Amino acid sequence: MRVAFQAVLTAVGLILLSPAVAHAHGDTVKVVVTGQREGHVTADVTWENDGDAVEEAVAATVNAVSADGARTLGPWRLVRDPAAKPAGWTTAEALPPGTWKVSVDVGFPALGHGELEVGVPVVDPAPASGTPGPRPTAPSSTPTGTQAQTPTPTSAAASEAPAEPGTGPAVWWTTAGVAATALTGAAVGILLRRRRARG
Repeated sequence: MRVAFQAVLTAVGLILLSPAVAHAHGDTVKVVVTGQREGHVTADVTWENDGDAVEEAVAATVNAVSADGARTLGPWRLVRDPAAKPAGWTTAEALPPGTWKVSVDVGFPALGHGELEVGVPVVDPAPASGTPGPRPTAPSSTPTGTQAQTPTPTSAAASEAPAEPGTGPAVWWTTAGVAATALTGAAVGILLRRRRARG
């Protein structure tokens, strides 16, 4: 019976100590909206009294209103930010480019509120390829059927190449002159021989 009584006292002590442990940090949390990362809202949630990071699950909603008040987004949930310090939280959703008034309201493990005007810049999309391909050449503007025919390298070379020896006009006239001179000389020689023979 003494053991049972001690167990009851221990249970009662734990029940009484639990609220004290829960309220050791205070009954409010401090919410600081730190900005945005690629459109995702970022915030730090700490205990108001001692500044310790909230290790418990946080139930919080995030709302955003455009600068002109025409657009509203949310409510979104806050989730742990693995890229930030232990007190860092963020949203799974992303704000579109523009200026937004962001407010964060925490309901658990304690009440807290924070707000900030956040600007999301416009990010240019990455090019599809690293280097642009060659531009296509424009088609010829010469009408069909009237295109000037360019000489092929073979025909151009043939027209510009010098004539082979013995095939040009000057060579033909030179050959004809030599032949005529030879024939004249031969005829003169025959006539001289005949005259000598007669004399």
